[in-house]
Amino acid sequence: MTASSLPMQQLQAAIAEADLRVLLMVVFQLSGDRRWLAEPFRPKRDVNLIAANDAGFAAAEQAEIRAAAIELLSTPARQAAISSPDDSLTLEMMRWCLGENIAAEYAPMMREEMAFTDRHVRWSTAPSKASTTDTRPVIIVGAGASGIALAANLVKLAIPFIILEKNPQVGGTWFENTYPGCGVDTPNHAYSFSFGRRNNWSRYFAPQPEIHAYLTDSAADFGLLPHIRFRHQVTAATWSAEGLCWQVAVSGPEGDEIIEGRALVSAIGQLSLPSMPAIPGQDSFNGPIFHSSRWPDDLSLSGKRLAVVGTGASAMQIVPTVVDQVAELQIFQRSAQWARPIPHYHDPISPLSQWLLQSVPFYAPWFRLTMLWRYGDGLLPSLRKDPDWAFPDRSLNRANDRHRQQMTAHIYQQLEGRPDLIAKCLPSYPPYGKRILLDNGWYEAIRHDHVSLQTDAIEAITATGLKTADGRDHGADIIVLATGFKVALMAARLNIRGLNGENLADRWANDNPTAYLGITVPGFPNLFCMQGPNTGLGHGGSAIFQAECQARYIASALVVMSESNIAAIDVNQDAHDRYVASVDRAHEQLIWTHPGMSTYYRNPAGRVVSVMPWRLVDYWQMTRQLDLADYQLTPAAGS
Repeated sequence: MTASSLPMQQLQAAIAEADLRVLLMVVFQLSGDRRWLAEPFRPKRDVNLIAANDAGFAAAEQAEIRAAAIELLSTPARQAAISSPDDSLTLEMMRWCLGENIAAEYAPMMREEMAFTDRHVRWSTAPSKASTTDTRPVIIVGAGASGIALAANLVKLAIPFIILEKNPQVGGTWFENTYPGCGVDTPNHAYSFSFGRRNNWSRYFAPQPEIHAYLTDSAADFGLLPHIRFRHQVTAATWSAEGLCWQVAVSGPEGDEIIEGRALVSAIGQLSLPSMPAIPGQDSFNGPIFHSSRWPDDLSLSGKRLAVVGTGASAMQIVPTVVDQVAELQIFQRSAQWARPIPHYHDPISPLSQWLLQSVPFYAPWFRLTMLWRYGDGLLPSLRKDPDWAFPDRSLNRANDRHRQQMTAHIYQQLEGRPDLIAKCLPSYPPYGKRILLDNGWYEAIRHDHVSLQTDAIEAITATGLKTADGRDHGADIIVLATGFKVALMAARLNIRGLNGENLADRWANDNPTAYLGITVPGFPNLFCMQGPNTGLGHGGSAIFQAECQARYIASALVVMSESNIAAIDVNQDAHDRYVASVDRAHEQLIWTHPGMSTYYRNPAGRVVSVMPWRLVDYWQMTRQLDLADYQLTPAAGS
C-alpha cells in the first residue's frame, strides 16, 4: 500500500509515531521548501542510542511538521522535489537532522550508506572485453555477510566467482550461533547492506533467526546461490607461480578436489573458531558441556543447574534469556565488564513504524543515518588518551570519565541493595577498554535468588560440576563455555601457502597477524582478507560497513588488474610495514593499549591485532580504490 492510498486515519496514526528529525528530512526532500531547514524547525541533538521521536520540538512545531508530511504524502503520484541530494546538500541536511557540525568528509560516505549514490565498482572499459582476461573464478571462502558483500559486487561486474562454504546454509556466524538470546548489538538498520536494504525488522536489535534470514534472502536477491558450494571445506591453498593462480584443496560431499582461481578471498572473519578454555577435567563432566557457539538444538534447560563460564557478549545475551528457565544459574567471571544501558533493546517496531520505513519515500535512508551516526565515530574521541589527564587508571580523558560515571551510576541503580554484586560488577579499567556491551537485562538477571556470580578462578571441571581455586565444588547439570573465539588466527586457519611455500600461519606466528589495510599480505599474491587484522570495530559501527569497504577495494583490484592486463599483484613490503607501523602508533594513543586490563583485542605480547584505530570515514577513504603503486605487478601472458 502506498502512502497516497493509505486511509487518512491510518496515515495520521503512522505519522504520529514518526521520528520527527527523520520526518523533517522527508518533508524537505518531497517539497524542496527550505523553510524546513530553518528556525524554528531545528531538531535537538540527542546522543541516546535510540533518540526520542519528538526531536525536542515544541508541540506547535511537531504538529506543523506532521501536517505537512500528511499533506505531501496524501497527494497522489507526487514527485519528490529532491530525489538525490548532492554532497553539499546532504551535508547541510545531515547537520540539521542530527544537530551537529558534521565534517564535510562524511557526506559522500553517507550518501552511499543512504543509497543516494551507488557504492559498487564500475568498469572503465566494456565488461564483455575486460572481464574475460582471465576466466578462472575468484574463490571466496565463506558465505557470511562479508562473502555476500563481495559476491554482490562481482555479480554486477560479471566477474566469475565461486563461494566455498563449509556449512549447509549461508550466514556464517549467524548460522552457527543459535544460543538463547543471540542477536545483534548494533541496530539492525545499520547492520545491513547499503544496497538491497531490508526495512521490515521486527525489533531495533534483531534476534539471530532474523539476521540469518536476512542474509539468506540477500544471497538469493543478489543472485548468489548458484555460485555457492555448500558443505565444501577448504583444507589448503597454494599459490602457483607457474600458473599465476591459487590452487585450492577442497573437501566436499563428493570427495576431494583442487580448484584453480585467479584470486583467493578469505571471508571467514575473526569470530568463527571457538576459543576453548584450558580447564583440566573437561572430558570428565557427566552432563552436556559445550561452547556457546555450538548450542545443541534439542537442549532442555527446564529445572536444570546451569553453569555459564564467561561474562562477555554471548553470556550477557544468554543469561537474561534463560534465567527464568533454570533451577539454578552459576556465572563464572574472570573480570568485570562495562555495559551501556539500552532500555529499548527488546522493543518491537510497531506495524505503523514498519509502514513508515517501507512505504514513505526517504524515511528509511534518513532513519538509517541516525542509527549509523549514533553508533559510528562519535565515541572515538573519548577513547583517546589525554597525557595531562589526572586519573589515567580509571579513565582516559574528561569525556571517558563522564561515561564511567554514567555507567557506574547505572550499575548502582540496577544493583541497589546488593553491595556484594556491585563489588563484583564494577570494573577497574576505563570504559570501552573491552568490547562494548549492552545491558539487555543482565543486571536484573543476576539479582535473582537462584543466580550466583562467582569470581574465584576455575581450577578444574569435575564429573559433577566445577571446582574453584577457593576449594569449593559447584554442582552443575550443564556447562556452557561462553569464552569467545580465537580471533588472531583469521585467514591463517585455511592453511594458505604463498611464494616459496611460506605458510600464512608462520607469517602470522605468535598471534600477530598483519596486513596492508587489513586486506593484503606481502608474499601472498592475489590473496585478500575480509575482516582481517586490525579491521574489527571497537568504537562503534557495523561489521557490514567494514565488509562493504573491503568488498569495494577487492573489486576495484580485480577491475584494475583486468583492465591493465595484470595477472598478479603482491603488496610491497614497505607499504605493508608503513601501514602496520601507523596502526601501532595510532593504537598507542587509544584505550586498547591501556595496561589495566586484558582483552582479546591484544595478543600475548600486548599488540592490538583485532580492532581498527581509524574512524569509519578514514577507512572508507583508504579502501576506495586500489593504488597499483603499493604493489608489485606481474603482467599477464602476452602483455
